[in-house]
Amino acid sequence: MSAGRTVSARAEAWPLARPFRISRGTRTAADVLVVEVARDDVRGWAEAVPYPRYGQTVESSLADIDRVRRAVEDGASRRELMSLMAPSAARNALDCALWDLEAKAAGVPVWRLAGIEEPGALATAYTLSLDSPEAMGAAAVENGHRPLLKVKLDGERVRERLRAVREGAPGARLVVDANESWNAGLLRDLGGDLVALGVEMVEQPLPAGDDGALAGIDCPVVLCADESCHGSDTAAALADRYGMVNIKLDKTGGLTEALALRRAALEAGLEVMVGCMVGTSLAMAPAMLVAQGAAVVDLDGPLLMKRDREPGIAFDGATMRPCPPELWG
Repeated sequence: MSAGRTVSARAEAWPLARPFRISRGTRTAADVLVVEVARDDVRGWAEAVPYPRYGQTVESSLADIDRVRRAVEDGASRRELMSLMAPSAARNALDCALWDLEAKAAGVPVWRLAGIEEPGALATAYTLSLDSPEAMGAAAVENGHRPLLKVKLDGERVRERLRAVREGAPGARLVVDANESWNAGLLRDLGGDLVALGVEMVEQPLPAGDDGALAGIDCPVVLCADESCHGSDTAAALADRYGMVNIKLDKTGGLTEALALRRAALEAGLEVMVGCMVGTSLAMAPAMLVAQGAAVVDLDGPLLMKRDREPGIAFDGATMRPCPPELWG
């Protein structure tokens, strides 16, 4: 894309249907960053979610956009953006907005520009927020019709919470997200229970800085790297500890690097999960391209909101329909 662009960015807050709790805290709204890149009468846009785990806020992300605004308006490409900015939500929003702009200017969809297959419908996991065993069991009953539930846990009452979920949703597949809250001893102790309760995968059980210990643990379920996995340069080194990596565009800093990470992970013999922060359909749209054929898809952000963008991605239960071109791509 040539120069002559304008870049704008803003913060938006989207209320959640109910409080969303993980091991690091609780939120009642999705605080998102929206970036628009326009040229002539064509506009590309995208949404990203700054992640406090990495010291990002909406305010710091807006400042990051300001620092590269002139370069992007003068014509910096998506590839050049990789050297101008560190991986972040801000870079994700700019990268995906540039993809959208390029696709609309060329009159072809992003998937064709990226050289990948046309996306189809996807079945997404649905996340059960961290709560008391009783509340999590009730949430499991309410959502037991869904084929795959993702269970948020910390290091307390793990078996009790998992048993309550399994009793509430006896037919659902289960995966667990510990968000770095376990230690090696707890993971070893839980192995048999995880199998007995039908848990298929545990996401980021140990803190990212301590996950070298996983190389010495014979866990009977698949372990998935989330906070330990960022870009394509990190995938190969994880293969001795994990069997899967979770690709999130806010971690990779955009669709461009997310596609590269997917290739690198598969080449390293790792399965792929594609996840999200809590956001609207605009944030899910580019992630759906990476999620085609993934072992686990966790793009339920819009299902956790009081309302979504219009038009948004249509959900038929757990099935996500392809993104409408009026939204993105």
